[in-house]
Amino acid sequence: MSVAAVKKKMVQICRECHRVVEGESCTVCGSSNLSTDWTGYLVIIDPQRSEIAKKMNITLPGRYALKVR
Repeated sequence: MSVAAVKKKMVQICRECHRVVEGESCTVCGSSNLSTDWTGYLVIIDPQRSEIAKKMNITLPGRYALKVR
């Protein structure tokens, strides 16, 4: 596997709101405090009906990490 392929698979997570980020900063909270050290992949479809979304204070549908270091 090439170095470019490995870098492409590195997913960044916002340390502030735990959302999966595809750029240099989070589109939800605006933070540029990102991490590649995370665990637990979570997809929220309906935050109003999701118990885990309520516990994590997630109000928007999307992809999130459960724990970010």
